[in-house]
Amino acid sequence: MAVKIGLVGTGTVGGGCIDILQKHREGFIKQLGVDAQLVRVCSLDSAEAEAHGVGHLFTNDYHDIINDPDIDIVIELIGGTSIAKNVVLEALAAGKNVVTANKALMATYWEEVMAAADASGKDLMFGASVGGGIPIIGPLRHSLIANQIDSVVGIVNGTTNYMLTKMAEEDMSYEEALAEAQAKGFAEANPSADVDGYDSAAKVAILASIAFDSLVTIEDVYTKGITDVTTTDLEAADDMGYVVKLLAIAHRTDTGIDVRVHPTMIPKDHQLASVNGVFNAIYCVGDFVGETMFFGEGAGAGAAASAVMGDVLDIAERLEQGVQPKESHLCTDKLPIRKIETLSMKYYIRFSVADQPGVLAKMAGAFAEHDVSIFSTMQRGGKQDGHVDVVYVTHVALESDVRAAIDQIRGMDGLLFGDPSVIRVEE
Repeated sequence: MAVKIGLVGTGTVGGGCIDILQKHREGFIKQLGVDAQLVRVCSLDSAEAEAHGVGHLFTNDYHDIINDPDIDIVIELIGGTSIAKNVVLEALAAGKNVVTANKALMATYWEEVMAAADASGKDLMFGASVGGGIPIIGPLRHSLIANQIDSVVGIVNGTTNYMLTKMAEEDMSYEEALAEAQAKGFAEANPSADVDGYDSAAKVAILASIAFDSLVTIEDVYTKGITDVTTTDLEAADDMGYVVKLLAIAHRTDTGIDVRVHPTMIPKDHQLASVNGVFNAIYCVGDFVGETMFFGEGAGAGAAASAVMGDVLDIAERLEQGVQPKESHLCTDKLPIRKIETLSMKYYIRFSVADQPGVLAKMAGAFAEHDVSIFSTMQRGGKQDGHVDVVYVTHVALESDVRAAIDQIRGMDGLLFGDPSVIRVEE
């Protein structure tokens, strides 16, 4: 049986999909009994299609794919949440199965696009939206379905992980690490989506929605990136037995879902601590399976295209067998989202303070006044221009209390030089 495919978006990942289909089409026929045929490709410029040898399939109007009655599967790889959303919704309405790698779309409009998939009776698959080539979406939806998933914690952005690795291992500044990441093609010219944490926030919203069967959107995710992390912080973490990673965190709690993205200190013996460079890893805890971890390259044409084509072939195999979509796409629970102010954890806080008598006593008083218990206090480095770095590590404390103490210290005239560095600690 021939399963006909229309591809919208012929950039890096789209080109990878074309290459896979060209290289492995005969293998798919032998192994799966599926003849996956690319019959139309769409982008704004034909040059990419021509470069991959499919210029004869080119159109610059995606409606040519939507309106083709012979096309069974539409692959959306243009990104964004405007035209891409139209492509997905129109394809489903036209009775076509859809595969997308669009994390922003899924994290923002999950309920709308999933409802459209259910109404159409067609599949909407998005395995490449999180983790690139790491097979995490499929296991969460199928292999681990017998479990109640209580935690999903991951390093899901290769750019920031590369930068933090370089800063920690080679004493690079944030600016130097970013410049190298851009030079190597790991970071965009405008790196905000990565370094400010938004890419990770979209991914953890998707993971949490699946793991907890409860809708989480990107707006629900507390998000802070790595722009304020310095080598001083990384050296302090190392001395205390920790490493710093930009973690995407989702916990099921008795009072709702705790979901957030921020720089985090984790013990050196944690499974995620040794995940370095551009690699990603996602750590899951289920009530019966226990701890599992998925590891691999999270980005790049090959990894993402592999995940996209895995979804395509999954659908194609079912089409060949005459099997309907495997599941409903809508979340059935409505768990509340816990605000970060209501959470309790340990904190690393570094202040650059005036080198004068009484400073530590004033700061200790502010912490005590807001019920924040201090585990340790230390000075980092020497005196510079009349100020020194002082690091506090707290016992478990309420986020709102920690913020109140910091705000009080900020208000002390002539005490601070610049904003404090705050890194949360996960044991």
